[in-house]
Amino acid sequence: MKTSEIEQIKLKYQIVGADEKLNQAIDTALQVSPTDLSVLIEGESGVGKEVLPRIIHDHSPRRNKRYFAINCGSIPEGTIDSELFGHERGAFTGAVAEHDGYFAAADGGTLFLDEVGELPLSTQARLLRVLESGEYIRVGSNTPRKTNVRIVAATNVKMQRAIREGRFREDLYYRLCTISVKLPPLRERHSDVVRLFKKFALDTAAKYNIPVPIRLNEQAEQVVMSYKWPGNIRQLRNVVEQMSILCRDERIVTPEVLAQYGIVPNGSSTEMATVGLSEEPLHDYNKERTIIFALLNQLAQDVKALKEGTNLHTSDTPLLGGNLLGVPSVLTTPATTNGTGETVYAPVLDEAQVVNFRTEHPVFAPTRPSSNHFEPSYEVDDFDEFDEAEDLRLDKLERQAIEKALKRTHNRRKVAAEQLGISERTLYRKIKDYGLDD
Repeated sequence: MKTSEIEQIKLKYQIVGADEKLNQAIDTALQVSPTDLSVLIEGESGVGKEVLPRIIHDHSPRRNKRYFAINCGSIPEGTIDSELFGHERGAFTGAVAEHDGYFAAADGGTLFLDEVGELPLSTQARLLRVLESGEYIRVGSNTPRKTNVRIVAATNVKMQRAIREGRFREDLYYRLCTISVKLPPLRERHSDVVRLFKKFALDTAAKYNIPVPIRLNEQAEQVVMSYKWPGNIRQLRNVVEQMSILCRDERIVTPEVLAQYGIVPNGSSTEMATVGLSEEPLHDYNKERTIIFALLNQLAQDVKALKEGTNLHTSDTPLLGGNLLGVPSVLTTPATTNGTGETVYAPVLDEAQVVNFRTEHPVFAPTRPSSNHFEPSYEVDDFDEFDEAEDLRLDKLERQAIEKALKRTHNRRKVAAEQLGISERTLYRKIKDYGLDD
């Protein structure tokens, strides 16, 4: 396609940049627009994937039909089938009337499924059927319905890795990826960073009636071009807006000013820039969760042993580095065996991890000597009250872990979900369940 046509598209959709990979992505979107082929747009979070589906729809024969953009990661897992495919009256509690769903509402038009990699496997199976046959079934119904919808999907998930881990169906991936479009991250568009900075500075000045927009000096331009921008365009816009409002006296941005917002030369950090917040590093919750469940498992075994009047530890269960709670080491002792006779080992825990964890969580501090023959100083039946204490409930620990993750990541839910080892949708649902969204 001619360069002039691509430039016109950029002007119409307010796309800033001259990067060759960006131009190639726009060119591919325009070429595939007249067809009904499924398109998968891949790219990191914040690179602007949402503009390409709009271009595809507006230049397709479906331009006069409806266009819906759905963020699959923001819909709770329990309701996403109903939102996409609809439901019958009485299909579930609260279904007081029929609901069409997006596939019915977008019939003849285009449906943009953002964050498609977050779809649960059951929904993926339903989506595959729509792509293959154009049929879907409402929740609570047995009657197939027809729809004529073009699917454009986007994801920031490494799809091949998700397929290997069993989190995404390989057959669905190849149905969605009839045409693949990849948007480059901002760190690969060095010259475009300065252009975007100027645009966001002008937009912010106009929006908030600021007489003089901020601008970069020559040294600051080199800094923003060398910075990694882990949050891509979204992060750049936020930083420019912050500086436009807070740097009222000095409108020339220098490297020193950028450093106050976490933008440093050759920055290799993948952390988002923050202002006035703690620089405490993110906590490794994967290790902490491993320790929690190992300790709870051993605690349950100790409770059972106390009730049965047997020793807490035997010679077959060696202690880990003098661990007073008796967490077994995978280097010496298997945790259990499954039905096939295959040995399943406990997580590897070193002494330093356990000690550090107990320091932060006094509830797991040792309360008895390290002897293999522990004699309790209280009645065994009294242990039931300790076993049912609120601090030992899994939901209590889970809520505390989520609160701590949100605090450590400054409420950045995607990062918090990664630290907790769960999907962003699962974290969203648990935040709702525990009332933490306030």
